[in-house]
Amino acid sequence: MTVLVTGASGMLGRAVAVEVLDQGYTVRTFQRGVSGLTGVEDARGSLTDAGDVRRAVDGVEAVIHLAAKVSMAGRPEDFTAVNVEGTRTLLAAAREAGVGRFVMVSSPSVAHAGLSVAGDDALPADPGRARGEYARSKAAAELLALAEDAPAFAVVAVRPHIVWGPGDTQLIERIVDRSRRGRLPLLSGGRALIDTTYIDNAATAIVAALNHAVTVHGQSYVITNGEPRTVAELLDGICRAAGVPGPRFSVPARLAREAGGMIEAVWNRRPHADEPPMTRFLAEQLSTSHWYDQRRTRADLHWQPTVTLDEGLERLRAWYHQA
Repeated sequence: MTVLVTGASGMLGRAVAVEVLDQGYTVRTFQRGVSGLTGVEDARGSLTDAGDVRRAVDGVEAVIHLAAKVSMAGRPEDFTAVNVEGTRTLLAAAREAGVGRFVMVSSPSVAHAGLSVAGDDALPADPGRARGEYARSKAAAELLALAEDAPAFAVVAVRPHIVWGPGDTQLIERIVDRSRRGRLPLLSGGRALIDTTYIDNAATAIVAALNHAVTVHGQSYVITNGEPRTVAELLDGICRAAGVPGPRFSVPARLAREAGGMIEAVWNRRPHADEPPMTRFLAEQLSTSHWYDQRRTRADLHWQPTVTLDEGLERLRAWYHQA
């Protein structure tokens, strides 16, 4: 089977493409630049160009869709163009090309309304209640994908939760950089209990969804390590692995949410090259519990994480030691 992996230039996309290769499939990647991977065929282009998308899906039997605009701030129309309309274009081209399996890589934020999540399964995506433009657009895209599910076009949505690992610039490097500058606070003491996903586990779970798409199609699954820890413990573990100080002060969560909302508004009015230091969504994520029941995910996908949280932190420590 030939599998198209979109967004293979990102950390998770690269890991997924390598896992697909390791399982014996032929891999074609689709992104603006080169993937940098050996043993794959690069199909370069944009999700917003229908011609590029049609060429990318021509001759493939399955699609794993990871490409997306990921940011904590930005214009709504930019998120819609890539995450919603780009997904719509890809779905149409895949069906026209006779693709039989489509794995939509989504996010737990599509069903998160700012309240604590304690042991829930994958709740329905809800663009109207999701927090922030990224989450709203991904929720709309997930609903689009699942609406196309059919016996001959098996669609599965998977939502990896807070993916991290060595070389991660989206989460780990930002935490480390802010710690070095003394700008890494805890919110209300960092007592919220959250779960995360080590990169290797996220990749194997996504490919498991591909392998079992014919029997689990039409479903959404949250993916995590299944090892909830407090925010304070997680941030301290990451900082110790990188050899930088852990959080040294705490800010009331309500104050952080209010400040995050104001900062986000400024970033949206005046685009910046970097990410805002705080947004309302980020403040909510750092101050509310969010961990998920993994029993259905593991049973349906016939999958188990192979790297524990502590093993992942040790790998992160070794990576920083060698860097």
